[in-house]
Amino acid sequence: MAEQTGKITDDKILRPVRDWPDRLKASLFVLGMIALAAFLIVILKNDLVNKKIVEAQNAVLDYIGAHGFVLEDIIVTGRQRTSLEDVEKILDLKRGDNILKVDVRRLKQDLEALPWIRDVRIRRSFLPNILLIEIEEKEVLAIWQLNERFYPLDMDGYVIEADYRPDKPILLIVGAGAAENILPFLHMVKKISPEFLPRIKVANYISKRRWNIILDDIRNGVTIKLPEENTEEAWKKLIKLDEAQGILKRKLTIIDLRLEDKVTVKLRKSRLRAKKTEHKI
Repeated sequence: MAEQTGKITDDKILRPVRDWPDRLKASLFVLGMIALAAFLIVILKNDLVNKKIVEAQNAVLDYIGAHGFVLEDIIVTGRQRTSLEDVEKILDLKRGDNILKVDVRRLKQDLEALPWIRDVRIRRSFLPNILLIEIEEKEVLAIWQLNERFYPLDMDGYVIEADYRPDKPILLIVGAGAAENILPFLHMVKKISPEFLPRIKVANYISKRRWNIILDDIRNGVTIKLPEENTEEAWKKLIKLDEAQGILKRKLTIIDLRLEDKVTVKLRKSRLRAKKTEHKI
């Protein structure tokens, strides 16, 4: 008989089968299915409750409408470029409809989807029962010329998907990327020299990198060539030159500010020939 040592060696330890991870997964799966079933039951019950609530609300609105709360008129204000036909098609209302059942939120969303409409405010007026619709239309910031086509841009720099014929002089921007970059440029000009904003007639975005600006007149104005980088500093330089030397009052066709250490100007063509001079700064 082997000697009793009081020690237990590894080969005498009872090792249970390690199946608890699988049992845990199975338990979690069952609990998940129970939770999902309970959730679906609650949803179905709530849906039925909601349907009953909607039916009750409609019954009350029908009763009230039958006792005088019917649409008598629609007043639309603020409409200039938006066609009346487009508005009427979206409203799809007639005199005698229950004014309380008009879906104001849906009408607002559908009207604001029209290309010229920026914002809509709708409210009901009772006794008389009138639907008041206030339309705020988009203002045109500029005309964007791209690939021989012209697009009106709103004050946020977005294309207005509608036909437009200007009824007054308006800024023309040209080139790929001009629409996305015009607002930062105009904000820069407004910060430094707000009096120059109405003088900018054309803003040409060259090679998606920099601006050529025409002041005062599209055909006979002076062209300001701005650099790709440090545009703000170049514009400040232009303003200082104009204040000190009246450079914009001279008979020039081009003022080139692309180089940091000098300004190149081109005189307007005379009967003799065009002259080109350089001024070191």
